[in-house]
Amino acid sequence: MLNLPIAMLKLFLILALFFQDAAVSITSPQSGQTLRGQVEIQGRMDIQDFASAELAFTFDASASDPAASWFPIQTYSQPAADSAIAIWDTTAVTDGDYALRLRVFLQDGTFQDALATGLKVQNEAPPPTATFTEAVFNFKPLNETPGAPESVQPTSTSPITYATSTPLPANPASLTTTAIFTIFWQSALIILVLFAFFSLVLRLRKNR
Repeated sequence: MLNLPIAMLKLFLILALFFQDAAVSITSPQSGQTLRGQVEIQGRMDIQDFASAELAFTFDASASDPAASWFPIQTYSQPAADSAIAIWDTTAVTDGDYALRLRVFLQDGTFQDALATGLKVQNEAPPPTATFTEAVFNFKPLNETPGAPESVQPTSTSPITYATSTPLPANPASLTTTAIFTIFWQSALIILVLFAFFSLVLRLRKNR
C-alpha cells in the first residue's frame, strides 16, 4: 500500500516537469522554414519562477556549440502576454541557415531553452529569367470572297539583309608620295636649266 502513493508522487513530478518544459517553446517559425523580410516569432515562456528571458539567433551550424555566439533579438523582464513575442528583421542579416533560441532564466539561476533550427533566410531572390516568344502573324487578303475557305498566308522565313556601304571612288586631286617627289625633281631641274641659261646670257653680254 505504501508503494502506491510513492508511485503516484513520481508520476505527478514527471508530468509537472513535462508540462513545465513544454511551457518554453518557439511555435513559429518552425525548423526548416524559409524566411523573408519581417518575420513574426511566436512562442511561450510562461513558466514558474520566471526571472528573465532572451530571444537570440546564430548560424545554424553553431546552434549545438555551447561556445557559439548568439545575437540577441529581444530581451524580456516579464513573460510575454501573447504568443507573438518578437519581430525579426531578416533583411539585416545575409542569406543563409540560422537558428533561433528562446532562453528563459529561472530564479534559482538555471535556465531552459527552446530551439528552432534549419531556418533558411532568403531575401536575395534570383532575378527572373526573361523569355521571348516569336510572334507569327497570319494576314488575310482584304478582297477575300465571303464563304470561301480561309487562306493562310505563308510566313516569310527569308533572312533579313542589311544595306552595305559602297566604297567612295578615289579622289583624282589627291597626290601620292611618288608624284610629289617627281614634281619636286622636275621643278628643280627646270630651275637649274633656267639658271644656266640666264648665266650664259649674262656672260655673252659682258663679252661684247
